Amino acid sequence: MVQFFKNVSIDWLANRKIFITISLVLMLAGLGSAVYRQVFHPRGTEAFNLGVDFKGGTVVTVKFRNRPTPEAVHAAVTAQGISDAVIQPDTSKPDEMLIKIPRQDSGQQSGAPQPASNPQQQANAQPQNPQQAQSATVQTQAQVDVGRVKVRQALNTFGPEAQGQQSLQDDPNAAYKIVGTDAVGAIAGAQLRNQAIAVTLAALVGILIYIAFRFEWTYGAAAVIAVFHDVLVTLGFFSIFQWEINLTVIAALLTLVGFSVNDTIVVFDRIRENLRLHRRDSLYKVTNDSINQTLSRTVITSGLVFLSVLALVLFGGEVLRGFSLALLIGVVFGTYSSVAIASPIMVWWQQRLDVGNRLSAPPAKEGGQAANRASRKQARAQASGVAS
Repeated sequence: MVQFFKNVSIDWLANRKIFITISLVLMLAGLGSAVYRQVFHPRGTEAFNLGVDFKGGTVVTVKFRNRPTPEAVHAAVTAQGISDAVIQPDTSKPDEMLIKIPRQDSGQQSGAPQPASNPQQQANAQPQNPQQAQSATVQTQAQVDVGRVKVRQALNTFGPEAQGQQSLQDDPNAAYKIVGTDAVGAIAGAQLRNQAIAVTLAALVGILIYIAFRFEWTYGAAAVIAVFHDVLVTLGFFSIFQWEINLTVIAALLTLVGFSVNDTIVVFDRIRENLRLHRRDSLYKVTNDSINQTLSRTVITSGLVFLSVLALVLFGGEVLRGFSLALLIGVVFGTYSSVAIASPIMVWWQQRLDVGNRLSAPPAKEGGQAANRASRKQARAQASGVAS
């Protein structure tokens, strides 16, 4: 195996306070941004810039004669003043594409009433009678129509649309045909959001159970805390910079969970192996040695993933922007947490448990009083050293 670092003797645990302080500052910055935008911002923005998949909007299905790239369609739609559009090619139909756009204000182009300024209020509002239900239906249809018009104006830059009831094959001069327009409601968006949270929590619980079974529960708890740290730091960046969160970002977060846990397990496995080989060494020393021994593997693996994700960020375009940014941040902090968060937490927790077990041990029956007092004295000294 190629090793970039040989005979490394870095005392990682000695700097644990600095590492944890950095992590706390980043998480508090993200939390502060989310709270400020949700509660105190004068324009009443949301904590996160949720995409169409979560807030609801309009989905336009388009058939092309020569389908352009998603980046070109995204640029054309953005030029019409539509932000946060999601362009999704249909893999089963190579000539079709789904264009998801947020709700459009229908008041300027139709007689429908203005939508509520707060999307959450609009999602929670329930029609009280048939007249209100009909009005809501008319308003939703007006928003869909406005979105369809704007998408058509954007697509006209690629050529004319097939006229009337003509199909794309019947009109030789046409470049595209809008074959469907659907509304994605806020209720569906809330369900997707809840399912995404449930899937993430289920993954974390599964990780905790697996590591607790393979190692010890303190190892599993430390790994889960590290994963929470990675996800929260990544979401904090998305709140601070208001990058859009859609289903691809959720997929990136789940990928990040697996990547971070894999790197942590490699370190924990080396710790367990070294504990068997060096029984007289302290857990502190064994952990530092294990991190240093796996440092080359960590740098090589994470470095290659980082370069691949960096290429996605630089050349992947707007369509993959959220996914690639989430992975880029996740790879950096997932590697960081395996060394600087998971291992120190595991050592601190395990030493606390060992000290507690020694202090609560019953006194020896025959001539062990002096040894027992010495052991308790040593345990108290070790406890004070761990706390510091």
